[in-house]
Amino acid sequence: MTQHPTAEERRPANDGPKAAARNRAALIAAAREVYAEHGLDAPLSGIARRAGVGQGVLYRHFPDRAALADAVLEENVREVEQAAAAAGATLAGVLGVLTWHLTESAAFIGLLHADRTGGRTEDRTEDRTDGVHAHASALSERVARSLRGHLTDGHRLGGADDLMLAVAMVSGAVTGPTRAERERRALAAWRLLGVEVGAVRPFAG
Repeated sequence: MTQHPTAEERRPANDGPKAAARNRAALIAAAREVYAEHGLDAPLSGIARRAGVGQGVLYRHFPDRAALADAVLEENVREVEQAAAAAGATLAGVLGVLTWHLTESAAFIGLLHADRTGGRTEDRTEDRTDGVHAHASALSERVARSLRGHLTDGHRLGGADDLMLAVAMVSGAVTGPTRAERERRALAAWRLLGVEVGAVRPFAG
């Protein structure tokens, strides 16, 4: 007699936390791509589709647009920090990773242009806005620390604010309809500043 599997046996295994971690990583990667193509106002439904999950899954991980943008920024900064901490890291190599993120993420460019003075403005009246500003400033400072750790004595960007000013200037040049064009413009800006940049690529571990 043929034995048919029960409903319980037919049900696929539930990966639980593993599936949740995969979905979150897929959403962050998709958001980075979609933001680069369509800007920060891109619909969240498009990000969910790119990640291969439903919108309900997206909202379980990121309750609003700001939470998703924060996650993308955190991932960008974490990879720059990892590149800076890797054995044999150089300023040129870390700048290559940083430049890759600039060409991929409009949100990251906005972060590096954040007002880092800590002052208030008249239109910044809500606690949420202040919180976003403070978070962006903290992330920007983490990028600065990663880069400063590889400045050699007498480097042309060794002045107090020269390093992050140069990064902001380069990020302002990162425009264009394709990633290749944005990379070309970023590297041209670094050349004009007389700064060596390594291979433009994500941190590979």
